[in-house]
Amino acid sequence: MLLRMWRAGQLLRLTGRGGRLCSSSSSSSSSSSQSNSSLRPQKEKQRRRRERDEAILSKQPSAAEDEAVTWSEKQKIVYTAQTPGTKKDTSLPFPSEYSPDYVEASWYQWWEKEGFFRPGRHETLPHSVDRTFSLCIPPPNVTGTLHIGHALTVAVEDALVRWRRMQGHRVLWVPGCDHAGIATQAVVERKLLREQGKRRHDFTRQEFLQQVWKWKNEKGDEIYHQLRRLGASLDWSRACFTMDPDFSRAVTEAFVRLCDSGLIYRSEGLVNWSCALESAISDIEVDSKELSGQTALSVPGYENKVEFGTMLTFAYPIDGQDGEVAVSTTRPETMLGDVAIAVHPDDPRYQAVHGKHCRHPFTHRLLPIITDSLVDMELGTGAVKVTPAHDHTDFLLSQRHSLPRLTVIGGDGTMTHPCGQWLEGVKRFDARQLVVDALVEKKLFRGKKSHAMTLPICSRSGDIIEPLLKKQWFVRCEEMAKKAVQAVEDGQLEIIPHFYTKTWKNWLSNISDWCVSRQLWWGHQVPAYQVELPNPTDRHEERWVWGRSDDEARQRAAVKYGVKPEDVTLTRDPDVLDTWFSSGLFPFAMLGWPKQTADLQRFYPNSILETGSDLIFFWVARMVMLGTELTGQLPFRQVLLHSLVRDKHGRKMSKSLGNVIDPLDFIHGVSLERLQEKVKEGNLDPREQLVAMEAQRRDFPKGIPQCGTDALRFALCSHRTQGEDISLSVSQVLSCRNFCNKMWQTLRFTLGVLGDNTTPVTTLEETAPLSSMDQWICSRLYSTVVQCEEAFEAYELHTVTSALYSFWVHSLCDVYMEYMKPVLLQQDDSGRSRQVASSVLYHCVSMSLALLSPFMPFITEELWQRLQPFRPGPAAQNNSLCLQPYPSSSQLAHWNFPETERDFLLVQEVIRVARSLRAQCGMTKEKPAMWAVCSPSQAQVLLQFGSAVWTLSRISNLHLYCPHGADDLLSTHSAPPPPEGSLLGVVDHTCQLHLHVQSGINVDKQILQLSRRRDKLVPKLEKILCRVRSPDYLTKAPAHVREQIDSKMSALQQELKTVEDQLRVLQETQN
Repeated sequence: MLLRMWRAGQLLRLTGRGGRLCSSSSSSSSSSSQSNSSLRPQKEKQRRRRERDEAILSKQPSAAEDEAVTWSEKQKIVYTAQTPGTKKDTSLPFPSEYSPDYVEASWYQWWEKEGFFRPGRHETLPHSVDRTFSLCIPPPNVTGTLHIGHALTVAVEDALVRWRRMQGHRVLWVPGCDHAGIATQAVVERKLLREQGKRRHDFTRQEFLQQVWKWKNEKGDEIYHQLRRLGASLDWSRACFTMDPDFSRAVTEAFVRLCDSGLIYRSEGLVNWSCALESAISDIEVDSKELSGQTALSVPGYENKVEFGTMLTFAYPIDGQDGEVAVSTTRPETMLGDVAIAVHPDDPRYQAVHGKHCRHPFTHRLLPIITDSLVDMELGTGAVKVTPAHDHTDFLLSQRHSLPRLTVIGGDGTMTHPCGQWLEGVKRFDARQLVVDALVEKKLFRGKKSHAMTLPICSRSGDIIEPLLKKQWFVRCEEMAKKAVQAVEDGQLEIIPHFYTKTWKNWLSNISDWCVSRQLWWGHQVPAYQVELPNPTDRHEERWVWGRSDDEARQRAAVKYGVKPEDVTLTRDPDVLDTWFSSGLFPFAMLGWPKQTADLQRFYPNSILETGSDLIFFWVARMVMLGTELTGQLPFRQVLLHSLVRDKHGRKMSKSLGNVIDPLDFIHGVSLERLQEKVKEGNLDPREQLVAMEAQRRDFPKGIPQCGTDALRFALCSHRTQGEDISLSVSQVLSCRNFCNKMWQTLRFTLGVLGDNTTPVTTLEETAPLSSMDQWICSRLYSTVVQCEEAFEAYELHTVTSALYSFWVHSLCDVYMEYMKPVLLQQDDSGRSRQVASSVLYHCVSMSLALLSPFMPFITEELWQRLQPFRPGPAAQNNSLCLQPYPSSSQLAHWNFPETERDFLLVQEVIRVARSLRAQCGMTKEKPAMWAVCSPSQAQVLLQFGSAVWTLSRISNLHLYCPHGADDLLSTHSAPPPPEGSLLGVVDHTCQLHLHVQSGINVDKQILQLSRRRDKLVPKLEKILCRVRSPDYLTKAPAHVREQIDSKMSALQQELKTVEDQLRVLQETQN
């Protein structure tokens, strides 16, 4: 039977039975169709999972392998002058190559020691503004290490934090760690068993907690080390652990206040129970394992594998007459807890048995046959066995029909006394076979078949979840959830991306009460006390009070029950609170709540909450509900949700799949052998281990190269993080490492230019671009800054990184610096061109480093510091790049030349076509002359950028010919038409380039190359034409797809025409 949480008003499928329950307002047919639709995604998910696993295990190379990047180990250069906490010495010789080891050394210790990440530094900034930006890091579990998903969170949040800090905002980003009740207790229990041979119950509670604190103090700082290694600019002076004394007081205060307001209550209810942990666990700690049918699985505590994925049918004899009612289940051991059989009132098969009873074959209890419209009579036998103490939906039925609730499986996973002596104390899955054998013996067994199902698994222990009936503390969520929905609808809380608002409303509108009791020792012990009175009137009644201390609880009990405090005996609830309860208080508890601290008044509500989209309900919704209830304010104004990181095969990165990657493996590099060792160290199913290791062999045949922190952060932020899952590959991170090297070499060039200058660099305000190329690069920088401003405000970080990469690589390096090289060699009368070009280069590089700083803090700091000796004007205050003003479009308004940018688009296209013509003729060293046949306006632009065209196209001259006449200015530069038999390159419909085919060119070779190119283009074009000419093309292909196809077809047709024209010219030359 599948475990499904009941949501009020939602359809719930009763799996593991002969019938199914549906909402009372739905007809049987509609509920059946809904059930089928709910099965389809499950089956589709199973199918995709199988296909991915089979693709990995098959011998066929995958698409991921086809794209595998080749790399070799780079020379490692180490910074040797380390004195921790002091500023790095950038006067040392500049290394010839970029090395992450060298660049990332020493900077973080200096930043932290100087307090650059504390909001107090805000007052020292000349550009400070009276605005606050605050947020908390989603606190990772103290037990774990960060994975790529955490690295994405850090990269995104730190980019926003550093950007706001450079804008002059008062910034607070609080680091934290979650005590992770279940995970930590499990880790320490395993450690004690391994090292001392002792179990938890061999210690007193206090002794065990001392062992946990000892482990935490020894191992708990690993997370913080990783966060520092990732460059996270957190205020470490405010680091917050959820078991710190102040935080624990906040948890107690929250529980007491919610109890006082009636929002926390004690009740008996079904919980997700892990028999291995002997504790309830939260929804998010339940993993779902899809089974396609009969499957044997390993279960903690069992020597042999246990069979799942089968449906068994057995009969209950009708009492007092002949006949039987057959029911089906995937959990036959629970039939000992059956208290009724439910059928649909309209089912004709059971009309005669309404109100009758069946006799239980083992306990001989009478089981009433009840009618309920929730039963789906079209599924299975149409009769449902009702086990209220072990199934969420049956529990609901028991409330509707006042049925008893009989617990037949205990917290340790063994059968209880009501099952009878033959089963009492037997483990639940061993009892399963004994029950089946007994049914066969009594001739009541009716068959068994394979059955697709979803098995709920405890993510902490690997145990099969057992729904058990327990008295627990619950949070009443309905009213708080309504306020959370209303906050979004009223615009007080913004969820980004906005499509999550519908999900938010749907989930919160159907929320169930939240069980916050956990049967653990590590965590916040529930501040509630059971009360014993001297002469109670009802000894079976439970009496509870709560309080911030034992004394307060005693006083409350005395008042509540009208007795003297000294007559009250209190026993504190041994349970602890769900970790998510304390996590839900993080945005305000981290600031000192319930005390009205200066931090709370200044930084609460937080500005934003950024986290993974998978935590929207389990953490985000609970923070909103608890924050609004306890502080009277929303805990933050915006929620920014990023997508999940997947591997190259499309699988979510998960410990259970063995495909999690430590970000430090990208930063430092790792061998394939070490990656495989990590998989073996995990607790994976043998097949999953096989799939995981094969995927690693395919994805990382040589391991992972050292890429550095900056490259990893930039690669993560280069993905569209809002809405689309992220598939991170080594090639992407390695490409960003190459970008780091490009930046490094750019600065080497820049320092060389500045070092040769006899005239100092002019200030930004004084730097007026002189040539058209100076104007173009300055305007490109202005446009890039505008793009960054708009994209940062919209949290579209991939747009920022794309704009910055494009500017640095394609505009600054590929164009402007290549153009500059001959300019720097020119010796004009005043040296004015060289001076202006040097100043323009300095400011372009310096400002680009500032723009990139939020994403790549280490390399930008290193390079910016090396530029400082050439800085015009007074030395920078707060001499770190991370505290400099973030470039704004307003300070670059005098660098905005939109017409120049627009004109240069033609120039770039001319350069591209010219290079293509040279390549086709095999001219690698020669600088031929070319002709441009164009309109007068185009000739004007090409004349204006003449030197750039010559330099970047590597041609000796560009003759301008305007067939439709030219103005007076152009007439002096006008050339005759290009020679007959020239090779033709098309720029656009009014501009073509001509290259005269000279003797010495290997015409036969060029004809062969062009023929091969034509042979590749023709089938590509025919394939597209075939698709376009199909009858249903216009009706089935979406408009945007047709637009893409038409554009591709047009480009192929144009290229084919050009190739054929050039072939014709060469063949005429040959003849």
